[in-house]
Amino acid sequence: MIELQGIAAASGYAMGPAFILQDTQAEIIRRTLPPEETELEIKRLESTVNQSIAELEELKAWTEETIDEEHAKIFATHILVLQDEEYIGRAKDMIHNDRTNAEAALNDATEEIVALFESMDNEYLRERAADIRDVSKRMMKHLLGLEAGELGKVKGPVVLLANDLTPSDTAQLDRDKIAGFATNIGGRTSHSAIMARSMEIPAVVGLNEVTSKVKPGDYVILDGAKGTLFINPPKSVIASYQVLQQQYNACMQELKKFHDQPSVTADGHLLEIVSNVGNPQDAYAAKRSGAEGIGLYRTEFLYMGCESLPSEEVQFDAYKVVAEIFGRKAPVVIRTLDIGGDKELPYMDLPKEANPFLGYRAIRLCLDRKDIFKTQLRAILRASAFGNIKLMYPMIATIQELREANSILAEAKQELDKENIPYNREMEVGMMIEVPSAALIADILIREVDFFSIGTNDLVQYTMAADRMNERVSYLSEPLNPAVLRLIRNVIHAAHQHGKWVGMCGEMAGNLTAIPLLVGLGLDEFSMSTGSILPARALMSRLNRVEMQALAEEALNMTSAEEIKQYVNNKVPAVAELTL
Repeated sequence: MIELQGIAAASGYAMGPAFILQDTQAEIIRRTLPPEETELEIKRLESTVNQSIAELEELKAWTEETIDEEHAKIFATHILVLQDEEYIGRAKDMIHNDRTNAEAALNDATEEIVALFESMDNEYLRERAADIRDVSKRMMKHLLGLEAGELGKVKGPVVLLANDLTPSDTAQLDRDKIAGFATNIGGRTSHSAIMARSMEIPAVVGLNEVTSKVKPGDYVILDGAKGTLFINPPKSVIASYQVLQQQYNACMQELKKFHDQPSVTADGHLLEIVSNVGNPQDAYAAKRSGAEGIGLYRTEFLYMGCESLPSEEVQFDAYKVVAEIFGRKAPVVIRTLDIGGDKELPYMDLPKEANPFLGYRAIRLCLDRKDIFKTQLRAILRASAFGNIKLMYPMIATIQELREANSILAEAKQELDKENIPYNREMEVGMMIEVPSAALIADILIREVDFFSIGTNDLVQYTMAADRMNERVSYLSEPLNPAVLRLIRNVIHAAHQHGKWVGMCGEMAGNLTAIPLLVGLGLDEFSMSTGSILPARALMSRLNRVEMQALAEEALNMTSAEEIKQYVNNKVPAVAELTL
């Protein structure tokens, strides 16, 4: 047996014979054209563009009908790529100026724009290079007279292996024939991975040389939860995965019942499950996954992977679209710029620091660069007129920082009033609790905000004085440590004493072992990744809040995270049952 480790892209298990999708692109032959043929060659390229657009229009309509409108927008984007003179116009210029044939010109223009995207720091933008390659591949097949591909040859059910799958390939996978797929390249934010999750097709990406290590017909097992692929496993491994597959399928069927249900405990206490997102596409996925809103909209993606600061208009559009996705009632909590630490902006030329996580970052940078901060605040305020937007400051450590941030917000409101630009005058303003000092003076801070959101990723890091990126001290990065739990209790108690609500947007909020404790401590809102939503809601439905209060009180007197974990797992069997 050979075991390969990649990136878990879509949960679930798949097993069966391997079908290797071969790259059918023929070698591109570069030709120099006589001057009189260049215009004819440009027309040949234009004809190919029109043919490809017609195909994409059909694929877009098919995707809207069989998957959903959001995934159909992928192909609307592909159509825009084909209509972009920066791309197709570049290929035409090469034909005209270099007198080269359409195939070579298209290949060169594609490599130029792909290189630009792949050089960007932002993973989401790097993954968009795959869109350009998909469009190019479609046109190249027409120019070269190649067949549409090998997917039509699949008899199934098989596990599909490929160097990469384009959105076009993924959208047309037949679930009766394709049990799952694995690729050499790709990441969790690639369109193929996003679509696999939506279509509930188990997938593993980033396996490097899987297509060269597997022979057609080899028996493989794909573990979409762990990102693992087994080649020709023994019968004992096959048998164990068959059991896992049955359990997973049964659990998923049970979880689907909770998609449109409220998040409520067994004794009728209403909670709120929302999602963490980084862009509008994530917001669509969150809504499809059953999120009741957005508990953390990370705005950094607007600033990263570009060459200059985003304008107020660009930001306004990005915030407005997410507000409109969730409508007037569902909350959308937008965090102001959290740059610094492990997130850099090359064009700002920020100073190198010995301890960047403890340095010039987040609210500290924004208060220093008032121009950047106010531009973002204006954009958020303007977007608040289109939905239930709430604003949240990151990394507040002192009451002085909070007051200064609110003062700049007041200035932004005054400017919009003078310009007669509408915004929600009742928009809630909150802050993240990430710094232990803030947790300890929560009773003071809560008087000047509408809510708290606990960012446990950083709160744990700062409380335990342990870099969460450092493997040598990873054993200290434990949210169930009694010290962390006591800080969380202090924050929730302080807010509730003043009639304010408390959310949590760190990884802990979606941790099934932590949820019973958080329910017992009185947390109001749980913001998590989309894959955690239904298991969390199902677990909450089995919890009695009064019993969880006693559970949490007992856990707070324990001496270690391990002792607390064992205690919760023994007292709440549903945690193990719902862990996929």
